Amino acid sequence: MSFFTKFQEIFIEKGYYNLMLEGFKNTLIITLGALVIGLVIGTVIAVIKYFGEDSKPMKPLVWLCDLYTTVVRGIPVVVLLLIFFFVVFAKSSNGIAIATLTFGINSGAYMAELVRSGLNAVNIGQMEAGRSLGMSKMQTMRKIILPQAIRYILPAIFNELIALLKETSVAGFVTVVDLTRAGNLVRNNTYNAVVPLTLVAVVYLVLVILLTRLLKVLERRLSVNDRRRKS
Repeated sequence: MSFFTKFQEIFIEKGYYNLMLEGFKNTLIITLGALVIGLVIGTVIAVIKYFGEDSKPMKPLVWLCDLYTTVVRGIPVVVLLLIFFFVVFAKSSNGIAIATLTFGINSGAYMAELVRSGLNAVNIGQMEAGRSLGMSKMQTMRKIILPQAIRYILPAIFNELIALLKETSVAGFVTVVDLTRAGNLVRNNTYNAVVPLTLVAVVYLVLVILLTRLLKVLERRLSVNDRRRKS
């Protein structure tokens, strides 16, 4: 029996396409939700470190941020996911929410350094210019520094999104029916590993290719805008 015949039998005739669609939807929800959480956490930590370098009162906050990034980076994301599901939120049965939060917290530790590098890439004179216009440090950060920093690190954020998409494939460890677990469930129920796992691999590959191409388009537009500003 050919691959495509078996594909039609499993996903069309037996209706397992519904399970794969559910897994695909959950993967996107977890990935995008974790990206937003990670970006928020990373931005907060980066801003604290940015202002805390020359502020003694903020040193304890800077220390806590360093502790957070060290601990989260040092723990494998699978272990972190198991801790959150079976220990921290043991009484909750919402695996998707727990997985989204876990991946978001994990991503935040890496986003923090990305955002921080973007803030440091903005000329220090921008802060001084904002202050000279009567804006507070936070107003200057929000209206002048952060928009420029985000523009600098957009390509890196897309790379983090791609990495995050692939990392979510371990969400099945906590019974979340993501794309990978859906493929594995189809394999268990049909005793066919080739068709469902190949489909899972192709879907991930297509998503990564699309995001990579979108990143290249974004980089070209940013480089064009830079040349226009300099000319």
